Amino acid sequence: MKKHSWQEYQKDVADDKYYYVRSCIRQNFFPGSEAAFLNILRNDLHRDIREDAIHTSCTGIGYHSDIVPIETIMTVVARQFALMTESGYENFASSCITSFGVYSEALEMWHEFPEMEEKTREYLYKATGREFRKPRSVAHASDIIFHHRDEIASKAKYRLVNAATGEPLRGVEHIGCHYAKIFPKNGIGGAEFPYVLAGMIEAWGGQVVDYPERRHCCGFGFRNYLVRANRGYSIANSQKKFESMAPYKPDFILTNCPGCPMFMDRWQYTIAEMEGITYGADGHGIPVLTYEELAGLVLGYDPWELGMQMHQVDVEPLLDKMGVEYDPSAKFLGKNGKYIGQPLDAAVNCGCSGSSIL
Repeated sequence: MKKHSWQEYQKDVADDKYYYVRSCIRQNFFPGSEAAFLNILRNDLHRDIREDAIHTSCTGIGYHSDIVPIETIMTVVARQFALMTESGYENFASSCITSFGVYSEALEMWHEFPEMEEKTREYLYKATGREFRKPRSVAHASDIIFHHRDEIASKAKYRLVNAATGEPLRGVEHIGCHYAKIFPKNGIGGAEFPYVLAGMIEAWGGQVVDYPERRHCCGFGFRNYLVRANRGYSIANSQKKFESMAPYKPDFILTNCPGCPMFMDRWQYTIAEMEGITYGADGHGIPVLTYEELAGLVLGYDPWELGMQMHQVDVEPLLDKMGVEYDPSAKFLGKNGKYIGQPLDAAVNCGCSGSSIL
């Protein structure tokens, strides 16, 4: 049964010539990740990828918060496809998994209800004078890194192996809900057997950690967080995951969603401040990485060029385990060499009654 189900959830990912659309919120949370993705594709993998300066947000947050109506978001999606068409590309690549879900939903609804596609084409032409062809393929950027994972492994400077012991590093993979749970057949492995991040960890020498709340939501959920009164529900979801994974002693958490790495990184600090509890070793949090950051580290990118100083939970324990060379004094220096300021980390070394989960 599992073998049959796994075959249903395979996905063809284009090998080259991508039209790439950025995320509206990832650029604020972890600004180095999208730049790293473009650099890896262009300079390490030598693929043709276009980033269009005039594309816009997909308005997915507004749509899922019941602010933007479906007719509007479909017209925005159609404009993105029109820009792709005008650029001569057919393979659409999305940085954001909410956007990925939105594009998948629009295409599915147009397939089921052709009259909605006709209306969308009419709205787009009246508003912009543009027309579009539907993509030949739609992939999330993590699909593309997964597709090229073996080539990245062949170029690796570092592996997900403890440089001191030779043991595989233990990674928790967290799949964003809008990647695998809205349209399961559009994600590698679907909702039951998602493999897009696990495949990267294994290809680069690590070991995937299984634990009871592996598929539990991080708690973002838009309205769970956008409404201040709901934020306790959001942090409780993340805490449930941390408490479930902590006994398995993961070395890092890997994510493919804009919101998930931000929440799983920031909430660790919040929980440490509120309750004096941490979930990693030596009173620290568990480093949380985007898949672009992990690919960049494997390829030998400088962690500060990847923007990893923007993390609330310090990444140095993972860098040290991997044997990554880095300059500690350069962590909080900007491009001009000016000190940009240092945030607090998620370390709790207090004599309080709160216990650390090690």
